[in-house]
Amino acid sequence: MLDLKILGFLAEGPLHGYELRRRINELDGPGSHLSEGSLYPALARLERDGMLIRSAEPGARGRPRKRLELTAAGHERLHELLRHPSEADVSSMPRFLILLAFLSHLPDHAEREAVLRRRLEALREPAPAFFYDDGTPRRSSAEPDPYRRGMIRVVAASRRAEIEWLQQELNGSGKEVSAPGPSGKMPEHSTTPPRIRSTV
Repeated sequence: MLDLKILGFLAEGPLHGYELRRRINELDGPGSHLSEGSLYPALARLERDGMLIRSAEPGARGRPRKRLELTAAGHERLHELLRHPSEADVSSMPRFLILLAFLSHLPDHAEREAVLRRRLEALREPAPAFFYDDGTPRRSSAEPDPYRRGMIRVVAASRRAEIEWLQQELNGSGKEVSAPGPSGKMPEHSTTPPRIRSTV
């Protein structure tokens, strides 16, 4: 999902590489660390593919800095990634939260709703279990370990809360979302994307 994070943040305005890396690390949450060895090859590939351009500008102490800016092709690629997420992107909680962080960049409201409906359908499937007994999912009531029971309860509560939120959004009770502006800040009337914490 690195391409999505790069394109999503650059859609909000030009950034320097270090600032882009900082935002991605903040999005992924405590303990995450995107290395330069992962980011810069991805930037070079996207530049070769015409998704972004780099330009030099004066930096501190006269040293030039590279400014990254999304091209029209980059915007279209971002829309494509948001419009047609993979099954893994829809079914995995951490991956879907990344989608949500940038979904407001997809211009068409109906296409945004289609993504939410796919997620809701995935959540209505039987929830995968963490622990099994001879291939049978272990219910929380049958789990002897109190901390594992807590683990199961927390995940189940999160699942219920997400289903409720998705239903509200799809029923029209959620506010219409506007894309972040060039500053990266959401307009005051819009819904702020959730903070990503890959703990579930």
